[in-house]
This record gives sequence, structure tokens and C-alpha cells, in this order.
Amino acid sequence: MNQGDKNISESRLFWPPGILPEQIAETARRAADLASEILLEGMTRTIEVGYKGRIDLVTEIDLASERAVMETLSRDYPDHGFLAEESGGRMPSGESSHRWIIDPLDGTTNYAHRYPCFCISIAFESSGSLLYGLVVDPLRRMRFEAWAGRGATLDGKRLSVSRESLPQRSLLATGFSYTHADTPRLKNMATFEGFSREVQGIRRSGSAALDLCHVAMGVLDGFWERGLSPWDTAAGTLIVREAGGTVTDGFGGPFRLEAPLVVASNGFLHGWMVDKIRQISEEPEQKPEPR
Repeated sequence: MNQGDKNISESRLFWPPGILPEQIAETARRAADLASEILLEGMTRTIEVGYKGRIDLVTEIDLASERAVMETLSRDYPDHGFLAEESGGRMPSGESSHRWIIDPLDGTTNYAHRYPCFCISIAFESSGSLLYGLVVDPLRRMRFEAWAGRGATLDGKRLSVSRESLPQRSLLATGFSYTHADTPRLKNMATFEGFSREVQGIRRSGSAALDLCHVAMGVLDGFWERGLSPWDTAAGTLIVREAGGTVTDGFGGPFRLEAPLVVASNGFLHGWMVDKIRQISEEPEQKPEPR
């Protein structure tokens, strides 16, 4: 038995009876491979773009990718439920408590503009616990994976977060909500400005799933974003944790997929990031002096 097989065997301790982690991974990989082909083919031609909101895009490629992923997963696991960005949710059938959480194209705006930063995100959970996460960057042919209790890998090689502990030497990433609601929950500019004064740099890729994976591989030291959905974070947050990182909500508490704010880091910077976000959130909004 090689080390990879040993790790998978150990990870079975976290899994329900009858559900094998290597089979879950094999099915998810096949689904992601089909979706990757669809995304790469779509990059070579004109595509139809629609709008779910004023700036929130959806393309025919999102729909085709999601259909391919769900059909592949359903063939192997017909009783499992789904939560997918474009199709919404489908509850597990019978006594099953298993669910797949899918983003068929994370970074749709990038994709529609031919900006080369997008991915496919697939996660598997059982009884509310995330057990497997897969994020595939089809352009760079990078496959990020994590199994609960096993660790995280990039193309089969073990991932580990950075060890940077000084904010002034750190590189962070964030994103901005596609909902232009004027609510504190979705505002991020003040936090962005506050962090930018103390860190080496901040990046905005337009793909939360890839940002989380880049924290896991030590390229980024931390990430925060407001207003994300479960399909944006399910796979990526598991990959960060299994790479040795820390993921919480905006108050430093346990992260839930429905949380309005996710904070992910290498762990060394986490307390500082949460404190900084809390401090900025509590500051009164600056208004111009009356004339």
C-alpha cells in the first residue's frame, strides 16, 4: 500500500458506511473533466450571456457544465441530493443524507470576458459534514482536492499553507458581491482599504474557489469575502482546512456554508484578520461635513 492509499484508508474513519472516498473522488473527477471540456470549448467561440441581476451573469456554458456534472453524479449516486448554483437544490431521496454542492463555473464574469481565471467546484457532504472537495482550473490543468482527515493535494502532491505571520509581508485576496445592495453585510471597500494599509498586497481574482485554493497552496496568506453562496465556498474551505489553514466566519466562530462572511488564512494571521475586520465593521461610516 502506497502513502496515498494509506491516507485514503485512514480518511474512511470520517465517512459513513457504504460510501467510499476513492469512489466519490473518481466520480467527481469524471464530472469535472466533462465540465472542463465544455468550458474550454466555449472559450473558442461566441457564447450567449444572460443576466440574473444587474451585473450578475449567467452563460449557456454555466448551464451546460452544470448539466454535465449533475448527470454524471446522478448516474453513480441516484439517491444523493444536490445544491447547484443554476439549478438550485434537490433534496436527497429516501433515507439518504448525502448531498453534492456544485459551482459549474466559478468566475462567470471572467469567463464571459475571456479573462483567464475560472474553475469548477464540486463538494460532497454527508449529514451536514463536508467530506470531499474538488476544484479544477481547466486552463492551467490544476486539480485541487481534499478528503476530510486526509489532507489536501494539488495534482496528487500534498498542499500546505504558508507560514507567514507578519501582516506587512502578507498577500491577501478578496472579492466584491455582485449584489449592489447598500447594506453593511455586502460592503467591502472599507475593509479592503483598511487591510491595504497594512499588508504587502491584495489581489482580486474574481473566483472565490480559486482564491481559497491559493491560500491552501501557500500562494496567498489569507482571504476574506462577503455575500458568498455555499457553492462558492464548500470545496475550497475544506481544501484550506485540510492544507493546515483556518477557516471561520467574520467573528472567528465556526464557519457555516450560509455565513455572510468567510475568513480563510494560513492560521498565523487569522486572529489579526478577524480583529481587523471587526474593528473596521464597528467604525462609524464617515460622512462629509455639512457646508
